[in-house]
Amino acid sequence: MSTVTAKGAGTIAGVANPPARVTARVLFVCWLAILFEGYDVGVMGAILPSMAEDKAWNLSPLQLGALSSYALLGMFFGAFVIGTLSELIGRRRMLLVCVTTFSLTMGGAAWAPTPEWFGFFRFIGGLGLGGVIPVAAALTIEYSAQHRRSFNYGIMYSGYSIGILTAAAIAMWLIQEHGWRTVVGLGLIPLVAILPMARALPESLEYLVGRGRLQDADHLSKKLGVSLPVRKEQSSTQHTGWRQVLAEVFSRQNLRATVCFWIALFCGLLLIYALNTWLPSIMRRNGYDLGSSLSLLIVFSLSSAIGGMFLGKAADRFGVRLMVGIFYLLGAMAIFALMWQHSMIINYVLVAVAGLGTISASLILTGHLASYYPSNVRAAATGWGLSFSRLGAMTGPMLGGYVAGSGLGIEWNFVTFAAIALVAAVAVSLLPRRSGQPK
Repeated sequence: MSTVTAKGAGTIAGVANPPARVTARVLFVCWLAILFEGYDVGVMGAILPSMAEDKAWNLSPLQLGALSSYALLGMFFGAFVIGTLSELIGRRRMLLVCVTTFSLTMGGAAWAPTPEWFGFFRFIGGLGLGGVIPVAAALTIEYSAQHRRSFNYGIMYSGYSIGILTAAAIAMWLIQEHGWRTVVGLGLIPLVAILPMARALPESLEYLVGRGRLQDADHLSKKLGVSLPVRKEQSSTQHTGWRQVLAEVFSRQNLRATVCFWIALFCGLLLIYALNTWLPSIMRRNGYDLGSSLSLLIVFSLSSAIGGMFLGKAADRFGVRLMVGIFYLLGAMAIFALMWQHSMIINYVLVAVAGLGTISASLILTGHLASYYPSNVRAAATGWGLSFSRLGAMTGPMLGGYVAGSGLGIEWNFVTFAAIALVAAVAVSLLPRRSGQPK
């Protein structure tokens, strides 16, 4: 029997022990959305060596880095704007709008006659890309049992790494004969999945209750076979606007956590996008052929996809701060070790650890961020945190391009990125524990 609470209440508890079939539906749709985003993001690293050799555009390393950052600039705005809008007009609707937006713009980028047009479409697509993670995170956390939240989040976010892996694999298959535009154009394919995703994904009960749509929430909860989220605190405010979100995020009890989350995720996303963008090019400059360089990107993505589920399970058991901090540190050591010449087997191992210590660690930390704040600001607070971290994401490709074009040795890429991973590990170690949450 569903429980309907009165209007005018405050913080809302998440869905308690949702049925496995409901969790599976939400998890699969969010996983697909993240997979499509991973392809869109990973495609830049996969095509960058070919774009660098494109005589029609004749781009310098710094220009290539800038071109890679257009989507990230859009993601910066998209993460907090769409994360906040999702609390106003619905999480389900915004997730579908985001996937549609960035998929359409992949077609535009494939057509782009100039770098400026390419950058324009990547920026617009970035608005959609930036909204996917906070909304998918909020839905996954809401419809997951408390003891499986990090694990389910790891499963969901494995789609990101598989998307990057898919981009690298398709590039290895098609780019030599058909060019980089074909690889980008295949980003239109997710459009065929929008209608099935819309049919499978339920609206957020937290959103419906938070907006006072209790009749709709009661109907949906009965359909899903779950209890309505319960409002725990009284408040005179019915709706959660951006002022309430900021007041909660920067409140005295949350300020230290917010600073630590934002610094760690800034560093984490800087590493993810720098390595996704530049790893094949750096390794090619280091004497490896294009196929070997792209295979390292595949290992980087595959290890993080598998590792995300492992790390999520370990975080549920041993604590998020401990596990994420350790893996950021291991990632720093692996990135640093890549500065020396090794056999391909050793390189694969080091790149795999780097994937665990960047993508996997950051995704679990993002899940912890989504569950840290009260449910009525969950998607928006996650969006604001990820928006700040997008500054790191934008910095990553630019930083890689600067080092590549500066005349410094290749080893300085690895020294710089290892130091940034170390900063992330320190920030995670300083995260406070919230009462009632695992360490």
